[in-house]
Amino acid sequence: MSTAAQGKAPLELETKKISTLLKEYAVPGIIAMTASSLYNMVDSIYIGHIKDVGALAISGLAVTFPVMNLGTAIGTLVGVGASTLTSMLLGQKNYVTANKVLPNVVTLNVVLGALFSILVLAFLKPVLYFFGASDAIYPFARDYMVIILAGFIISHLYFGLNALIRATGNPRLAMGLTLFTVISNAILDPIFIFGLGLGVKGAAIATVLCQTISLVYSLVYFSSGKNVIHFGKRIFGFSSKIARTSLGIGLGPFLMNAAACLVSMFINQQLRKYGGDLAIGAYGIINRVSFLFLMVVMGINQGMQPIASYNFGAGKGQRVKEVYWLSVFWATLVTTVGFLVFELFPGAAVSMFTNDAELKGLAVHGMRLMNFTFPIIGFQIISTNLFQCLGMVKKSVFLSLSRQLIFLLPALYLLPLTFGIEGVWLSYPASDVLAFTCTVILIIRLIRQLERSEKPQ
Repeated sequence: MSTAAQGKAPLELETKKISTLLKEYAVPGIIAMTASSLYNMVDSIYIGHIKDVGALAISGLAVTFPVMNLGTAIGTLVGVGASTLTSMLLGQKNYVTANKVLPNVVTLNVVLGALFSILVLAFLKPVLYFFGASDAIYPFARDYMVIILAGFIISHLYFGLNALIRATGNPRLAMGLTLFTVISNAILDPIFIFGLGLGVKGAAIATVLCQTISLVYSLVYFSSGKNVIHFGKRIFGFSSKIARTSLGIGLGPFLMNAAACLVSMFINQQLRKYGGDLAIGAYGIINRVSFLFLMVVMGINQGMQPIASYNFGAGKGQRVKEVYWLSVFWATLVTTVGFLVFELFPGAAVSMFTNDAELKGLAVHGMRLMNFTFPIIGFQIISTNLFQCLGMVKKSVFLSLSRQLIFLLPALYLLPLTFGIEGVWLSYPASDVLAFTCTVILIIRLIRQLERSEKPQ
């Protein structure tokens, strides 16, 4: 690589003021992730207002969440791991190896995306029924997922390359591409859903089409030799060492999303058992609104990731601590605002998705109970991500799984036995408190470790 290209590496990550860096990297991430959340919300809002069948259609969409979570898990396994590895390599000034990560991302996303799509499409009906579908809502879930799965390779590649764009010092472009997909999807959704009369199929077509355009631009971007990370002679490539390292780093977020798939499946089954199809739809609405705030926190995570990874690679533990605590502050502020919305104005939030009185009542009540401990979630998300940023896979995996598998799944089984559907909603705050306690213990140990490992200046 030329000296000029190396000079474009984000060296500012180890010299610039942390608060300024976090602002520069997190704001685009926040906008991008919030837009991504709106991306999903727009589909739900339009689908929920399809004449005569909106309530059932939105319940059908909610049944697809476990499948979508599993697909996202595979995408994060590749994309998040690769972007973190790239940031660490840039921090170590290892530009040659950093450039080998890019073709690895393309190859892994294509192979894993294709395998996932083929397997799920082959067994789509039993999969959707296993995840909570009924005869009434299955057709809506099927129509949506067939098209989404057909375009899964596109989705995986788009999200994977977008993460690399951000990790290599261009968060504004990553944000811009996400904003484009959201805005274009919001424009195309009503055209395909209502104008062309395609219903839920139209929402899926609009989603895949918008992501395809952004993917093409991302491929063109990485084809330029002017960028510090770019394609060489080949777009596809594979290194077993790079794959093992990046997949190992991405294991934490992969397991977190895979666990979310398992939780979504179980909660759908429990809601159907104790509340019926509309209870599943209510959960879908709550999920969409909660995700709006959680995606802001994930945007802060995205801003923190290259800063923390780079400085850890450069041996600057104090800067890692500084960006972590600043991220925790802003994340907690966001989740506290979310808590106030959920408790004080749930009706206004739910009304965006449905006019059905029964569905609205279920969603409002569930939202208040389910998100009662929402303020402490920001701390846990940022802390879990910090371990992943530093390549501490085992601790990242443990924290990723603690809330959803170790604590939430047992609560989802036990509490409804006594409290019925109320127990389903209350399972979330119960598991949040237990997971928060574990996170505090591990983060105290990590902070002490960072203080000991600071390189002398």
